[in-house]
Amino acid sequence: MRIGLIGYGGAGRGIHARLARAAGQQVTHVVTGRRADQVAEDWPDAVTVPDVDALLAHVDDLDLVVVASPSGDHAEHALAALAAGAHVLVDKPLATTTADAERLAAAADGRLTVFQNRRWDPEQLALVNLLTSGELGTVHRFERRWERYRPQPQNRWKENDVEAGGLLLDLGAHLVDSAVQLFGPVRSVYAELRSLTTPAVDDVFLAVTHDGGVISHLQAGALTGAPGPRTRVLGSGGAYLVTSYEGEPTPFAALDDAYEESRRPGEPEHEGWLVRGSDRTPVPRPAGGHGDIYPTLARWVAGDAPVPVDPADAVATARTLDAARVSAAEGRAVALD
Repeated sequence: MRIGLIGYGGAGRGIHARLARAAGQQVTHVVTGRRADQVAEDWPDAVTVPDVDALLAHVDDLDLVVVASPSGDHAEHALAALAAGAHVLVDKPLATTTADAERLAAAADGRLTVFQNRRWDPEQLALVNLLTSGELGTVHRFERRWERYRPQPQNRWKENDVEAGGLLLDLGAHLVDSAVQLFGPVRSVYAELRSLTTPAVDDVFLAVTHDGGVISHLQAGALTGAPGPRTRVLGSGGAYLVTSYEGEPTPFAALDDAYEESRRPGEPEHEGWLVRGSDRTPVPRPAGGHGDIYPTLARWVAGDAPVPVDPADAVATARTLDAARVSAAEGRAVALD
C-alpha cells in the first residue's frame, strides 16, 4: 500500500511506520512539522507536507491515510480524510468522546477502521482458542493489566493533556476493546482514576460487567513497582494465566523463565499457562502477532477482506470510557444503555 501518515511521533514513527515496513508497505507522504529529517532518514522517497490539507491534495496517490496525530485531533483529521474519499485508519482511541466517535462512524461509508491491533496479540488469540475449546469451563472473571514502573514520567502531550491524554484513553481503549471482543457488550462500569505523577490520568482501574455476567477487572498504571500478572481468566474449569508482557519487568516472569530454561528442543513456545491449583500446563503460542493488522488492512483496502475493526466497536469503547469518567467523578457504578 501507499500510505499517507498524519503525524511522525511515537505512534506515527514508532508504531505505524515500523509495522508498515515490516509488512512490505510504503509510507509515501507524511504530515510533520519538525520531523522531516526523520522521515528522510526512514523513507528517502517520501514527501513531507506541513498539514492535513496538503496531504489530502495527494489523496489520489494514496491507498490509505493513517491518523497518528494526538488523540484530540483524531476526529477532525479523520473526518477530513473521509471527506476526501480516502480509506482511513485511526490510531486508538477513535475519538476522545462518544459524540465524536459516533460522528466518525456515521461518516465511515465502509472506509474507516481503528487501530485496535491488540486483537492480534498471541495472548488474545490463545485465550480465544481456550474459550472456544471450553477448557476454562464457565468464565466468571477476566483480569488484564498494562502496568509499568515509570516514576519519572515523560514530558509529552500524552502525559500533560488532561482532556485528550492519559492512560484511560490510551491503554484503556485497548483493555476495553479486548474485554468486549472476548465477553460481549458492557452492562455497567465502575472506575477509579487518579493522576499520581502527571497532569493526565496515569492510574486506572475499571470493573466492567458484561451482559453475559462476566466481570472484567482492567488496570493500567505508570507507578506500579511490582506489575501484576498480565492476564488472569478464571473459570469453572481452571484459569488462564499470562505472567509477563513484551519485556516489561515483573516478578511473575520467573514462571516463564523457568519453563524456557527447561524447554527441550522441538517443544513449542508457550503463551501463558492453563492452571488448576498446583497443576500448570503451558499453552501453545498461536502463530501471528499484533503486526498482522497491516497485511489485513491491505486486503481490506483492495476489497478482498471485511473491515479489520468495525468503527461501531470503537463507539462502544468510547461509551464505556465516558461512563468510566462519570463513575470516577461520582463514586458509583454507571449503567450503559
